This record gives sequence, structure tokens and C-alpha cells, in this order.
Amino acid sequence: MKINYYKDIVKKLSIYDHISILKLARELKKEINVSEGKRIAVLGSCGLHYFVMVLKLFLIKYDINADLYEGEYDGINMAILDNNSTLYKFHPEIVIILCNYRDIRDMPLPFSTKADIDTFITDKGQYYKKLWVYLSKLQGCHIFQSNFVTPIERSLGNLEANLYCSERNIYHLINRELINNKLPNVTIVDMEYMASLVGKENWFDYTLFFTSKVDFSLKYVGLVCETYAQQISALQGKIRKCLIVDLDNTIWGGVVADEGPRGIKIDPNDAIGEAYQFFQRYILKLKSRGVLLAVISKNDYQLAKEPFDINENMILKYDDFSSFIANWNSKAINIDIVAKELNISTDSLVFFDDNPAEREIVKMYHPEVLVIDVPENVAEYVLALEKAHPFEWLNLTEEDLNRGCCYKSNKERKQLNSQFEDYQEYLLALRLKGKVDFLKEENTVRFAQLINKSNQFNLRTQRYSEAEILKMLQNERYKLLTVTLEDRFSKFGIISCVILKKIEEKCFIDTWVISCRVIKRDVEYLTFNKILEIAKQWGCKTILGEYIPTKKNILVKDFFPKLGFHIIENESKNGIFYKCNVDRSLIRNIVIEEVE
Repeated sequence: MKINYYKDIVKKLSIYDHISILKLARELKKEINVSEGKRIAVLGSCGLHYFVMVLKLFLIKYDINADLYEGEYDGINMAILDNNSTLYKFHPEIVIILCNYRDIRDMPLPFSTKADIDTFITDKGQYYKKLWVYLSKLQGCHIFQSNFVTPIERSLGNLEANLYCSERNIYHLINRELINNKLPNVTIVDMEYMASLVGKENWFDYTLFFTSKVDFSLKYVGLVCETYAQQISALQGKIRKCLIVDLDNTIWGGVVADEGPRGIKIDPNDAIGEAYQFFQRYILKLKSRGVLLAVISKNDYQLAKEPFDINENMILKYDDFSSFIANWNSKAINIDIVAKELNISTDSLVFFDDNPAEREIVKMYHPEVLVIDVPENVAEYVLALEKAHPFEWLNLTEEDLNRGCCYKSNKERKQLNSQFEDYQEYLLALRLKGKVDFLKEENTVRFAQLINKSNQFNLRTQRYSEAEILKMLQNERYKLLTVTLEDRFSKFGIISCVILKKIEEKCFIDTWVISCRVIKRDVEYLTFNKILEIAKQWGCKTILGEYIPTKKNILVKDFFPKLGFHIIENESKNGIFYKCNVDRSLIRNIVIEEVE
């Protein structure tokens, strides 16, 4: 297909190769007119033509077909506040709002009081909140709001950093107020960071602004559109979860087989050793925010493990890694082993290896894995990962922060499992405790996250935003359930989500997902008994379920028959419909202790 042609090319281009990017985007615009797909509206107080054109190209890079609506110049108010505008006829699923510092036209006078400035900041925050509330009338609409890039010009010079009333400080305060007022269906996109990354003097192109009203230099249109495409991809549940690293000359300097565990370069009193420690600290920060860590090294296992055990200068410890593979097999083969061990798909992986030959092999056999172009200078390792920004998640939950501990506990679970020949006896030995509860508003972020990123145990693979979930919570025709689980080793938190919809005298299972971390723990039986209970309370006679097959959810192909459901012929266009009578007995669950 022609789309795949553009996808393959843009994946190979540097996001800073703006000339090639613009040329390819123009070709795409001429040859392919996407009229179906994700409906995305772009509004702004600046010129939008180049952004919209290039964004379409970068969305294809992330397998997102999009029908894009381009708002008029300086038309944010006109589009959003007019209920009869063409924006609402387009009915976008996503709205991007691009602002620039010139939007703040009524700056407070110099020497305004702190109270006056605080009122001004509050009013600006309320203005944007009003826009978001208006847009939230659109069912399931998610908003990506840019923050403000502070300008180069400083009429007060260095006093800008010393006065509360300075324009520079006011822009910073407005950016903070955007966060304070943020709704669940709003994501702030950090344009200020992007401008700082490349340098404000490079970011602003005043000639381009005065001639075309474009707010930033076209040299960085790839960086900007890549960032927005990644955010939209994350909204669809497509995120990277695990960083795989090599050891020799990646985590430490030198080869451990030659230098020995104490001779490797990791000493903070040495410039090179300090650079490797800096990289290790950065990786540890990734782990602390929920990124899984793994090692794939061509090495003897005990030799590879030894520096973590005896070198006091190591920042990372052996237990920080959820998977640790050191052997002489192909790294492409070992990538499959890591994915299997962690029960995640290979497109969730990021590969960081100093050897360019190994990187090329992984690219060849696993094009879905994000392979970082590692620089020769270890001092630039952190920057290489930062520029790739592979771990773009829309939210951070308690379950994310505890993920590494759960995978560490998996090693203990495997040791326990090896003691039993009967799997049911093993489950009993885990001392599982579970609870099915109605969704609480404070857990909406986790609920949406689990629905949008679960692929294996996902019966219909329907994606819902936080805004849509909150609306369902307020609708008496819906019941939203969460399931929490713990065992003798750790607490998993919320690991399953269910959306039930009452349709006349039927209870329809709209959504049912279970985290891959707890598959085959009999969670489904505990959950189904609660579904039966709710269906009876609703006065329903039958429960309906649907299985819509995808490339990733074959695991649940026979799920409904196992629960006693029967096929309804010719009812579903996309998958298979099932039903069961509500007047049936509960499923006896001897594995999980239900807790209140």
C-alpha cells in the first residue's frame, strides 16, 4: 500500500531533517487524501498549514490514519465557543490547541501588585478551562493543549528574573495554572521544553512569523509533530514499557571478562566512570517511574552478574532488572525471551546497545522494537535516550510505580511454582486475595490506562478516554467495575476492568480487560460472579458478550464458552456474539479469597 511506503520512509528520517520531511509531507498530501480515520481537529492562534501537513505524515509513522481538520488562523474562540461552527459538525475525537505567547495581549502594568497579578493568572487559567469544558461536550473528545513558549525578548533585561510582575514570570505562572486547571481529558504538551531543547534563538523565526504567521522555525516541525504523534499514539494505548540494555561499554566502561568486576570503568573519581554512573542514575529514574529494565548481554552469566554483586560503585543493582539474560545467543532471539518472561509484546521494547552491528541485527529481525542510535561518547548516552523520548505515557499511576516490584516478585513466584506439579495447588499456595468493586472517580486514570493498553486479555479492544469513562460513571445504564489482587509476594493494585451496559432486559459486557501480569490467576471467575449479581439486580434475563478478534487477543478466543456462554449466530459484524442466562449458578472459586 502507498501508506506503507510513506511510513517506511518517515521512520528512517531524522526528525530534524526538515527539508526531507516537508517534501515527503507535500507528496503525501497530493497522493493520499484520508477521509476516514481518527478525526483530529487542529486549532491555533498561529499559522497551522505546515503543522497539519506534517502531522498527518507522522501519524502514519505510528499506524494512525487521521482525518484532519485545520482551523482558521487565530480562530480558537470562533471555533470552540460557537456551537454552530464547522468544528462541531466535524465532531473531532481529538482537538489540538496551539497557542503562542502573543495571545496574552493585556499584560499587567509594571509594578502591579502581587494580588492583581494572581487575579490575572487565575482569569487566564479559567479562560482555557472554559474552552476545555466547551469541547468536552463532544463525546469522548481528548484535548492536547500546548503550553506557552516564553519569548526571547526581555524589555526588563535580567530584572525579568527578579520581579513578580515581569512578563517572563507571568508566562511561567500561566503555564503552571494550565496544569492546576487541567481536566481529565486534557493533556498539556510541553512546547516550552521543546524550544528550550533546541534553544530559543533557533526556535523562533521572526521572518517566518511575519510572512506566514508560523510560530516556530520549520527546522523543528519534525520534532513538534513527532511529539504530538507520540502523545496521540499513547492515547491509543501504544506505549513502550521496557528498556533493554547491554552491559560492556553500555552500563559500564570496558569488558568485564578482560577488566574484571572491579576493573571496569564505573569509578566516580574518573571522568569516564562518572559518565557511566550518570547514565545508570538516569536509568534508575526510569525504573522509579515504572519503566521495566532488562539486560541482554553476550557474556557468561555469572561474570555479567558479578559487578552488581561486588563493585560498590554500581548505581544499578541486579534486582533492578526484571529480566537478566547473559549468554552467547543472538540478541534478536533473546529479545523474544525477554518479551515472554515479562509477558509483554515486542513492540513495547526499547533497545540500547553500544554495538552498531547488534543494533542493525535487532532492527532487521524486530523492526517493531525501538532501537536507540547510541553515540560513541558515553557522556551523550542520557541525551540520546532523551531525544528519542521513548517512554511517553499520558498518565502515571500507583500501579506503574509498583510494576518493577511485581516483576521482581515473579522470580519468587517461579521458584514457588517449581515446587508443585499441580497448577491449582500452586495458585492456592500463592494465597491470592481479590476484590471486585465499583469504579471510584479517583481511579479513573488507571481504569482508562488499563483499557487503552491491554491487548492480550481484551475481548473487544474498545478504547475509551477518561472523559468517556467519567460520563459512563454518571449514567445509570452503565456499571464500571475494578478488580484488585494481591498474593503472598506483592500487591498488584487494579488489574482488571469491566464496563457493563444495560440494554432493555440484557446486560452487555462492553469491555473486559485483565492485565497480562495476572493472567491465569482465575480472576475472571471472581469477576464473572459479580457480573451475574449486577445483571440480576438490573432485572436482566441474559448476559451478552462479544469477542472481536485481533492479532493480539487470540488468548481469549474461547473465553466465553469456558464461562458457559453459547454463540448467537449472525449477530456481530466484527466478531462473535455470545449469551448466557442470568438464572444460573455462580462459579465456585476456590483459588481467590474474596475480600471486602
